[in-house]
Amino acid sequence: MIPVRGLEGAQVAVLGLGRSGLVAARALVAGGALPLCWDDNPDARARAEAEGLTCADLKKPGAFEAIARLIVSPGIPHLYPAPNPVVAAALDAGVPVDNDIGLFFQSFATSDWNGFDVMPRVVAVTGSNGKSTTSALIHHILEEAGRPCQLAGNIGRGVLDLEPAVDGEVVVLELSSYQTDLARALTPDVAVFTNLSPDHLDRHHGMGGYFAAKRRLFAEGGPDRAVIGVDEVEGQYLAGQMTEGRADDRVIRVSVTRKLTGPGWQVFARKGFLSEYRKGKQVASVDLRGVAGLPGAHNHQNACAAYAACRSLGLAPRVIEAAFHSFGGLPHRSQTIAEVGGVRYVNDSKATNVDSAAKALMAFDKIRWICGGLEKEGGLEGLAAATGGVRKAYVIGREAAGFAMQLNVEAEVCGTMEVAVARAVAEAEPGDVVLLAPAAASFDQYDSFERRGEDFAARVAAATGG
Repeated sequence: MIPVRGLEGAQVAVLGLGRSGLVAARALVAGGALPLCWDDNPDARARAEAEGLTCADLKKPGAFEAIARLIVSPGIPHLYPAPNPVVAAALDAGVPVDNDIGLFFQSFATSDWNGFDVMPRVVAVTGSNGKSTTSALIHHILEEAGRPCQLAGNIGRGVLDLEPAVDGEVVVLELSSYQTDLARALTPDVAVFTNLSPDHLDRHHGMGGYFAAKRRLFAEGGPDRAVIGVDEVEGQYLAGQMTEGRADDRVIRVSVTRKLTGPGWQVFARKGFLSEYRKGKQVASVDLRGVAGLPGAHNHQNACAAYAACRSLGLAPRVIEAAFHSFGGLPHRSQTIAEVGGVRYVNDSKATNVDSAAKALMAFDKIRWICGGLEKEGGLEGLAAATGGVRKAYVIGREAAGFAMQLNVEAEVCGTMEVAVARAVAEAEPGDVVLLAPAAASFDQYDSFERRGEDFAARVAAATGG
């Protein structure tokens, strides 16, 4: 655990007692602060009190009179569509509002670092799609290279649950827009921006607010290196804001749509080959076509971003290439779960929005597509250009009929995962891919995308005898 520094003896309110909230409260105690916790869920409060934490209703008048800071969990609105009443009360009382990410950056460096030969570094990854895979891939490459490293944030462990850094360690953080938007301190050594597509627009009051939340990772003090996907105009703009000129190699531009040129530092993938250019000359090339854990152009973008981040940390191209081949991918993200009778079954339950589902669809041919769920803002028009390889869609979710009507492919309304998998298995032919890429949130039928993916895998196993 990383004890919180700078708040010794202070009363600190903690709102939300899920994973990040509980870890933050424990880290505050470890650092000598006095956390005062609240969650509207009585079971969550009971768990906290069982650990010896103090709970108090932060909605009561005067609750913030003695509070030095409010720590908010990422799922709780702090601005749009409206601040949570506790957040509003803190703001009204002039109490600073922060999150566990801010506490981490405030507390990560210690006096022990004075004796280190190599200072620990933080690589922080954000973006709309691919940030989990990119973060896990960076961590995997570092492990394979023998570098001490830890992975946390929006993936795996809470940031304050990490161990204090050792000599030369690299901490890899996946950060969502909810986390970057609120953190009072954001000072990574290497910051990575994968891409941007519409998501969480209600929480950020539109695309401008959503991009602004992501951009904060690059604005608060500025990272030493910035790895930026430039296939959207926002990424191009961000790269332009970070650079001092065309030859400034503090910015590494990444693309999977075109060859990047110029005197700076670029990493791009075309036709399955990753290329690294510096000062106008190619310095490395990696064949990604045989990397089983990274199928499709969207994963090639993840590979480029991870490669660039690891190169900025001093790793050699061949070390990175070797680690690509031993990367197994992440559960629920273009994850091959079975191959039976010449049919491949792929779980991409994490494809919860139109853009990520479109990228999953473009990675395969002859697709039996299982989709549907809680439709997000913006409709499904963005899928039209990606469905050329779809033989048939099998639609799940409470609003499956309405979802199916918006698709430009043959679609069968199935309603449940059980029916959809049974129908897809029955109709699949050798060479087909049965792909779960919902293009929708899971919460109409499941409590998480992980549960949805697990149900898909279980149904496939039952239907195929796997």
